[in-house]
Amino acid sequence: MIYPTADTLSKGKLNRYELVVGVAKCARIVTDEYVTMRNKAQHMIDNRETEKTLSALIPTEYKDEKAVKLAIAKLMDGRFELQKPED
Repeated sequence: MIYPTADTLSKGKLNRYELVVGVAKCARIVTDEYVTMRNKAQHMIDNRETEKTLSALIPTEYKDEKAVKLAIAKLMDGRFELQKPED
């Protein structure tokens, strides 16, 4: 069984389609955050502002997890919140 379940993530407020769209949007935000961090780290390395490697400058959770899995974890932790679309 997959954890967390769709009902757990949506808290009974969203149907499965709305949940999938919401998680995909959250995953896009996670990907954009990663790209921003990576570009900033690369800029620091190129300008010799740090001696650290690129890998050391990016948080472990962004390097090791897929965007969808990280988005789901952030939804479970409450760092992201899904809202019901207005009609």
